[in-house]
Amino acid sequence: MTARTVFPRDTGRVAVKICGITSGDQASAIAEAGADAIGINFWPRSKRYISFEDALPWLNELKGVLPRVAVTVNATDDELLALYESGGLDWLQLHGDETAERVASLLEKGLPVFKAIGVRDRDTLVASAEFPGSSLLLDAYAPSEYGGSGHTMDWALGAEAVSLWPERQVILAGGLKPENVAEAIEQVHPAAVDVASGVESAPGVKDLALVKRFLEATHSASPS
Repeated sequence: MTARTVFPRDTGRVAVKICGITSGDQASAIAEAGADAIGINFWPRSKRYISFEDALPWLNELKGVLPRVAVTVNATDDELLALYESGGLDWLQLHGDETAERVASLLEKGLPVFKAIGVRDRDTLVASAEFPGSSLLLDAYAPSEYGGSGHTMDWALGAEAVSLWPERQVILAGGLKPENVAEAIEQVHPAAVDVASGVESAPGVKDLALVKRFLEATHSASPS
């Protein structure tokens, strides 16, 4: 079973996911600024963690406004099912040690999951081809943090992924910020970019001015 893509195809521009949002006010402001998706981190060890119970009320208010993505790390099937059946989330991002077989099993159960890979080297990239799904997020390799480290991945490997899997929606993450996202897009040509620390004044506290600069830089680098 092949999952639908996180973002619409062929929109003529690179999509933007702002990740690690911890408050409803910031989520609404970021949606109004023009983000294409938001990410909420439910991994308790994350610097951007928020409990599902605290996030659900404002996530419900954003239903239909933009995709709401749960960032999870090694969550159980029951935990993932509960997140999705809550109605407060549209996608489940698997940012842990999930295997290709596990992802396939979750897709077979009808859960809208996509895998995030910490790309260490080309071998990691090649192995990523085993994961099912029409969308795949490529992040910097940071096993102790499972994303959001602020480290930049090798953009040459990102470009190779886009070339290897033209039918796949590649989402580029890892160390992106307003100053470098245009260069990253020009080198990699991803379907979307994902940012957390690059638009923050502190972990989990988004700087709306930086968010707007990031969106402007992304749109300026997108194909017309």
